[in-house]
Amino acid sequence: MNDADLGDNIDERIGQLEQSKNPRSSEKRFANDVAHLDPSRWWFASSAFPMIAGTLGPVASAFSICALVRPWRQHYPPGTDITTAAFEPDPKWSDPRLIQTFVLFTIPHTPHVLIIVNAIQLAIAIISNVFLLLNMARRVRFSLAQPITIVGWYMSAICLIALNATAAGPLVIEPAEEYIFSQAFYYGMFAAILYFLTASLMVVTVYGAATSHYAKDFQLTTAQRTLMLQTILFLCYLLVGALVFSTIESWSYLDAVYWAQVTLFTVGFGDFAAASPLGRALLIPYALVGVISLGLVIGSIRSLVLERGRRRLDARMVEKKRRQLIRTMTRKGKDEILKPIHPDTNDTSASAASSPSLPGTELARREEEFNLMRKIQHQASTRRRWMAMSVSFSSWLVLWLVGAKVFQECERPYQNWSYFEGFYFAFVTLTTIGYGDRTPVSNSGKAFFVFWSLLALPTMTVMISNAGDTVVKAVRDATLELGNITILPGERGFRKDLMSVLHRLTCGFLFHPTDEDSDEDSDGEDDALPPGFLSNAHRIRREENDDDDNDEESDETEAYSTVLDRETSRAPPPFSPEPKDSQARPSPRDRQTTTTNNNTNTTRRRRPFSRVRDPTSALPASRADYHFLLISEIAAVRRHAKEKPARRYTFAEWAWYLKLIGEDESSSATHRKARPHIHSKKKAKKAAKKRRRNGVVDEENAEHTEAECPDEDKWSWVGSQSPLMGSQEECEWILEKLTEKLRDELDVVRGEELERKSTMDRERDLADERKGRDEVDELLRS
Repeated sequence: MNDADLGDNIDERIGQLEQSKNPRSSEKRFANDVAHLDPSRWWFASSAFPMIAGTLGPVASAFSICALVRPWRQHYPPGTDITTAAFEPDPKWSDPRLIQTFVLFTIPHTPHVLIIVNAIQLAIAIISNVFLLLNMARRVRFSLAQPITIVGWYMSAICLIALNATAAGPLVIEPAEEYIFSQAFYYGMFAAILYFLTASLMVVTVYGAATSHYAKDFQLTTAQRTLMLQTILFLCYLLVGALVFSTIESWSYLDAVYWAQVTLFTVGFGDFAAASPLGRALLIPYALVGVISLGLVIGSIRSLVLERGRRRLDARMVEKKRRQLIRTMTRKGKDEILKPIHPDTNDTSASAASSPSLPGTELARREEEFNLMRKIQHQASTRRRWMAMSVSFSSWLVLWLVGAKVFQECERPYQNWSYFEGFYFAFVTLTTIGYGDRTPVSNSGKAFFVFWSLLALPTMTVMISNAGDTVVKAVRDATLELGNITILPGERGFRKDLMSVLHRLTCGFLFHPTDEDSDEDSDGEDDALPPGFLSNAHRIRREENDDDDNDEESDETEAYSTVLDRETSRAPPPFSPEPKDSQARPSPRDRQTTTTNNNTNTTRRRRPFSRVRDPTSALPASRADYHFLLISEIAAVRRHAKEKPARRYTFAEWAWYLKLIGEDESSSATHRKARPHIHSKKKAKKAAKKRRRNGVVDEENAEHTEAECPDEDKWSWVGSQSPLMGSQEECEWILEKLTEKLRDELDVVRGEELERKSTMDRERDLADERKGRDEVDELLRS
């Protein structure tokens, strides 16, 4: 569902609005951003996919380095120790089997073919990573960097796939049972998979930008762009540390990479451990710096991926829930609450006769509509949290179970693992318990452990974060409820807490709350408190909170009353010019008397903040007082913007802020009925053009269309133009609109001053011209 001909293309509507005379007034005054109208798949393409590619691209290059440093085959006769298996040199260009495979000419005495091809693909991949990093840093254009990145990664993937296929096929050494692939072979295979995956993700990103679903640039914040750099630095630290410790402890370099991964991920199996004094001494700073660096990467993944995605996905799920609810209400004929109440018709009496429960005024109807939107937001947010939890838990479970199977197959020839042993090992690793009673010894098992643990890190991080919003929150709330009905009764009392718990446990069948229960005074609540010091503690804390609130309210009410006291009657619109008549201005004596009275009745200093946000109260009559009120509210909203979690305003506060920017919630002039969403865009376009051509308006609003309010400025709390829609926080939206309103007001004042000055300048120029003419006439007469 959409407001203002939702079927129209968004770009077309924006273009129409930009062609109007006043660009600022042509913007939709009350709409939030269009994040809720964009499908989630394009958010993934514009934001999530670049972050994934920026993280996995350097990992693939690190694996390419691991595939380059050692030969790909080892001689492992049956009955020998795998740790002592000798490396078999890679084939040369002059190898007859290689010539038959690639149909190449013979070049004698050349280096190994694997080293040459692997080095070439590594250089190409590094260039691709550099261009992606420069593109994220906005040093290279999107249109230039992305083709280089995508083509380079695909070339690297093809080279590694060809090398792995050749090594596993035509170049198998006989007898095959005496030769095994080294860790380098498996690192090359994992690198090929990651190169192909990241290149494919970037193809989707480029396709979305080419089809104008978003700008040809990464939709990332500055912090998100640093995630790739953090990953590169961490991988360099891991590889360099492995090189140092492999030299000190006389380990194979790839075994040292496996040890570094186990160490920095705090698993600590103990199968590889520093034995020399120098190695143990260097381990302390290496582990400290590495664990801290890993924590920074984990924090970036959590804050950047989750917090950025939460707003977008919340907005989209709210939009879907809103469309579903509006469609259901329209189909069942329960959409009377969505129709604006016009004072010049009999809609009010007809609605009251058809359903006595419907509100009788437009302000009350808008409040019901606002509460309906809040309910939609709550349901969508709850569904989004549990869906994210289920997806992350499922991913973690798949990683656990599939990883257990892979470890079983890798270790079966060497340690005869069963699936349960692989299952046990994977769990001990994921939870970083790391007993060390089961560890991989095969080349494939060690290489897969490094690859698998790098994937498990972000998966585990996201799952724990989602669990904090769902499972942990549910346990915490359940603990508080249990305490309320046992030894620590809450402020509502034991009886009400018990009834509330039973009401939720029975899904609303028992102890439905009544108005009498919710309207009981504080005396009844005090009677329900337990005797003794617990009751006194509850009562004292409540009284202190009430006193603090009353003090703040009295201070800020008094501050705002100094503004309202200047009103002599109901204020005209604040954007109307101030009367120039001298009779409309108070005389100096009157101002002195008013100031004296205010000083007599007010003992506290005037404060610049106000909490008296009554949408039915009049705005200041004086333009200066109105500007002061705008500045005060801007300062108050700026304080709200610092609150965590983000503040959600009540309907009265929303109505007050909307009134400050020129929107009266009690008037239906700018309100409309939310309509079901039109799924077919082409049909909606044609219908909209036909309506505009024939001058046909909506049947519901045909009698009430006002010339001073364009159709695109009419909105509903449950419509797509609602300020509650989109990914922008409520305080951010209000702050932006109040700032725009203050700027517009100051522009008007500035224009009047410039006009006044220009008038005075013209009069002065005319006077000077007349004076000059008189002097010339006198000279001529003389």
